[in-house]
Amino acid sequence: MTTPIAVVTGASSGIGAATARRLAAEGFHVVAAARRADRLAALAAEITGAGGTATAVPCDVTDAAAVAGLARAAGEVGGPVRLLVNNAGGAFGAEPVAAADPADWRRMYEVNVLGTLHVTQALLPALEAAAGTVVVIGSTAALVTYEGGGGYTAAKHAERALTETLRLELCGRPVRVVEIDPGMVRTDEFAVVRMRGDAAAAAAVYAGVAAPLVADDIADCVAWCATRPPHVNIDRLVVRPLAQAAQHRVHRES
Repeated sequence: MTTPIAVVTGASSGIGAATARRLAAEGFHVVAAARRADRLAALAAEITGAGGTATAVPCDVTDAAAVAGLARAAGEVGGPVRLLVNNAGGAFGAEPVAAADPADWRRMYEVNVLGTLHVTQALLPALEAAAGTVVVIGSTAALVTYEGGGGYTAAKHAERALTETLRLELCGRPVRVVEIDPGMVRTDEFAVVRMRGDAAAAAAVYAGVAAPLVADDIADCVAWCATRPPHVNIDRLVVRPLAQAAQHRVHRES
């Protein structure tokens, strides 16, 4: 039997890396894509060492030419492209609207929205041929707004609109479209990048939260959605830690 292929963007760390590992364990050949070639190579070696198979493809999802190369690389592996996980994204800055840098907003839109668009467009023919699944890693920021999150919530709301529109446009065709919206997930980089390298400010985001989600929790969600029977589509999966009842309602222990 030919090994099915899963393409995972933003795979060099955090949710993307955890998802790559989990999908390899589920029997996919993982095509891991991100900008940092050294981390991708290490991840592919780790997966291979654990008995799985993986291909590392350095790729900036905001670069259409690079994404075209990613699609070619996935096709050259041999086998059906059964799954795309649009995970590449990020938040840059937490300033209020009055003080926000438009360059940060533009960057967030390009990576979260246009990046998802580029990769989905490039791989959609192969996914349709294989009766595949598109998974978009969104955020609970796609569902609500909050102070200091204007640029990120705007981008994630747009990514959600893209995902919902794609599902409507593919109705009747053999491609499932899944949106996974995580709440508070503690990873090594997300909050640090958002806070521009300020480790103390990043740690404060999770202060007092006994058990935020971790990357493996979201990887588990991806694997579950992707391995449902072909007629079952999980339109949207919202997942938060028990301590987070809503974006503004988080239980913190003293």
